[in-house]
Amino acid sequence: MTRKILTGLSSAAYEHPFDRKALASLQNMPGVSLLLKKINEYGIDRLLRLQSLGSEIRISPRNFPQLHEAFVETCQILDVAPLPELYLFRGAGHIESYIVGVEKPLVGINLDAMEWLGADELLYVFGHEIARIKSQHMVYHQMAIVMPTLKNLLSSTTLGVGGLLAGGMELGLYNWRMMARFTADRAALLACQDIDVATTTLMKLAGLPDEYLTTSVIEDFLVQAREFAANNFDSVDKVTKILSYTEPGLSWVVMRAGELLKWVDSGAYDNLIQQTDLNTLEESEEPEESEEKEDKTPEEKEGWNFLTSW
Repeated sequence: MTRKILTGLSSAAYEHPFDRKALASLQNMPGVSLLLKKINEYGIDRLLRLQSLGSEIRISPRNFPQLHEAFVETCQILDVAPLPELYLFRGAGHIESYIVGVEKPLVGINLDAMEWLGADELLYVFGHEIARIKSQHMVYHQMAIVMPTLKNLLSSTTLGVGGLLAGGMELGLYNWRMMARFTADRAALLACQDIDVATTTLMKLAGLPDEYLTTSVIEDFLVQAREFAANNFDSVDKVTKILSYTEPGLSWVVMRAGELLKWVDSGAYDNLIQQTDLNTLEESEEPEESEEKEDKTPEEKEGWNFLTSW
């Protein structure tokens, strides 16, 4: 398959509106500048990089050529340079990947991902991580990674005041991280350029290996994803949503698949991929509507967020 190289691609062309609003809300929270200052003081960026450099295997064209080739192709398609470093680590029985490093990004992927995913599916996973660089969101992404530790440090060093501020920001970060996944999934689809590949990758992220991905299983998954995306889930208690989202290991692949399918079904993906001048293309998913219209989608509601607007 020959994929289009998206030279000049801007993240504004595919950024999910939920992501935009959640980040703006997070940036306006009191205490964000304090938290960023603490991250710099403790040298978090360097420490996270050192963890990977000191315990994981660096990927090169020589030792793991298929992995390296997929990574290089992803960065070329999404127009990301210079090429970040890539590392391989031992996982815990499911597919994992991450990105750290504000000044010098570094991507990690685990052995399960290398063994479970085909070459095209690797592009999707790598694209999801590279999207953080493309959107220039690494500082907030990294803040979310270390938030639990920083909250305790702030609480102990500022007589609890910093801890209270950090507690509020933690929920803001939970909300933004989920919304940012929607943007990252769009970038991942732009990398692999095949919704079928995106679908099977998300199903593998949910824990299903190749042998279970029959036609009927995939078709039922798509039905489930579309049903999820079509509901607002107003009956779900806010506390339940907070607890379920903060539970480690949840990937929300059904919800993510539903949002990605909505983007494809709207024609926005095809419109973007067919553009010849990506430098001037901007996201136009939120047309202006008259005040009289009441049946707005969650995406059109001001201040929609993961925690409060199902």
